Order: sequence, then structure tokens, then C-alpha cells
Amino acid sequence: MEPTAPSPDRQSSGRKKIILDCDPGHDDAVALLLAHGNPDIDLLAVTTVVGNQTLEKVTRNALAVGTIAGITGVPFAAGCGRPLVRSIETAPDIHGDSGMDGPELPPSDIDLDPRHAVDLIIDTVMAHEPGTVTLVPTAGLTNIALAARKEPRIVERVKEVVLMGGGYHVGNWSAVAEFNIIIDPEAAHIVFNEKWPVVMVGLDLTHQALATPDVVEKIAAIGTRPAKFVTELMDFFAHTYKDAQGFDHPPVHDPCAVAYVIDPSIVTTRKVPVDIELQGTLTLGMTVADFRAPAPADCHTSVAVDLDHEKFWNLVTEALVTIGDPLTGDARTTQDTADVVHGQSASLTAGGVK
Repeated sequence: MEPTAPSPDRQSSGRKKIILDCDPGHDDAVALLLAHGNPDIDLLAVTTVVGNQTLEKVTRNALAVGTIAGITGVPFAAGCGRPLVRSIETAPDIHGDSGMDGPELPPSDIDLDPRHAVDLIIDTVMAHEPGTVTLVPTAGLTNIALAARKEPRIVERVKEVVLMGGGYHVGNWSAVAEFNIIIDPEAAHIVFNEKWPVVMVGLDLTHQALATPDVVEKIAAIGTRPAKFVTELMDFFAHTYKDAQGFDHPPVHDPCAVAYVIDPSIVTTRKVPVDIELQGTLTLGMTVADFRAPAPADCHTSVAVDLDHEKFWNLVTEALVTIGDPLTGDARTTQDTADVVHGQSASLTAGGVK
């Protein structure tokens, strides 16, 4: 079966083609909204994988976000329900029992693609010209690893893999390992050791993407249902991150990977060899970056180092304004976008969103 064709208004040879592989998840939801709402992104497919919660829950969450955002003409497919080797490990202390606690999720009228996510990834990459499709995994790397193993030809056809995961100095699920990597380190080992270009947007970078009060206020000022949805996500996320990891403001990891694809100037990267620890008692899942010498000429891995916080959050707010309010038929204008980004919206009242 060939991939579902995108709707005509999403077809553009100049847009950056991506497949978003995710496990929504509060920050995955923001990543999906950013990918859909940014005019420079051609969202080819959305695939889900076990991670923040079970496959059933994160898939339901992805479809709900798609409905809130008014996404049409883009196939959604469910993928792997467990890691390659290890037992399922989820993150209810961060994302809640549903995987996206906080806002009320609408029922979705989006039908799942009948293909397994791994097959949708393969079909989509093979259906496009070599070097034109970027994989953006914001979850465990099980689907991506299996796709590379099932159809090795995709490795030379993929433009690059821009993943949210890991950290060259920072961990969160252990002292040295990040959640998306440690839940399926064998899959991560496969992905990092294939010869496609890999950009690791890890915790060293995403801990700079804090949803500070001014950021949340600017999003609330948009006044649409998708914007209200994001503020409710951030409210829940703020409480769990404060309780679980002591953050005053929550880091919103996953949209950083999408932002890099949109505008690489937002994220400073450094080329460095990276590999995955598979056996260490204390270091399982560590993304080991070797900074001892300049990266060799054939190094295919890079790590994200610094984030332009203002430009990043402007991208998110611009995307939300562009999306408008699909469930009510509201569309926003270019001037609306400019007003919100520059803090001139009148939609914010003393009590919050109108």
C-alpha cells in the first residue's frame, strides 16, 4: 500500500519533508502542533511507539492532537508496543496515567492507517526522492531501528535523523541516561550506528527550552482552543516536573527537534562521535559523546548545544496562530501572528484566555 497522499494545500517542493515518530506525551503534542502549523514543514506521516505510556494510550493521544489541530491528509499509524529486548517502561510520574493528563481530550475522527508504523515509515521514505525525508523521532527509537533493519535501503535515502533523546552531559531517567534512550537502548544503538546523519537534540539543549510564565502567557494570548490546550498541557507539566525533578519551569523537549529542522540557526550543534552504552550497571542507555579530539571527517553524528530561546518559542506561537481554531472554523491572519509574537494581542485578559 502506498502512503496516503497529502492534501493539496500541504504539497510544496520547497517544504521540509518529515516523519514524526512520537509517544504523546505533553511535549510530543507541542512538537506535532509545531510541525503541522509551520509553513516550512511538510508533515508526511505521524507514527507512534510505546514510551511515555502504552502504545494504545499514546496513539489515542496523537489522534486527539491531530483532531485539535485539524490535521487532514496525513496518515497516522501505530507501531511497536514494546522495546526490542527489554520490558516496557513508561513515565506516569511526568505525563500522568493517560500519557497526556491535564486537558480534556476530544474524541477523534481520524482513522489509523492500517499499516504498522514501521511499514509506513519505509513506504514513505521509499516513495520520495532520496535525501528529501527527515525522520524526527521524539520517543524511544524502536520503530526507527526496525525500519532500518527491515528495509536497509532507507538508510541511504533518509536526509537525516533529528531525534530528541540522550544528553552528552545530562541524564534524567538515571544519572547519565535520558528516558527515550534508556527505554530501548538496543534500538538506539542501531539508529546511532547506521550511516545516516544523526542530530541528537538531547537534554543539554532541551533543558534550555523552558516554558516560563511569559511564554505561557504569550500562548494563552492567542485565545484559540489549540492554544488553550497547550497552556493546559504546560500547567500539568509544570507541576509534575517540579515534583519529580525540581524544575521551576518545565522543559519542553520534543519541539526542539522539529524547530531544528525548520531553522537550524535556532540550535547550535557540534559534530562528535556518539555511541550507546548497552552493558554498564550504572550507565545503561548513556549516550557517550567523545569530545577528546576533533571529530573525524567521516563522523555522522552531531549533538545540540545551545538554543535560541526567543526564536524557538516564537516558532511555537506562530504555529499555533497559523493553526487557528479548526474545531470552530476560526482562521488567523499573518497580522495576528505578528501581533502575538510581538506581544500586541488583545486576547489576553487579567483572568487569562477569553
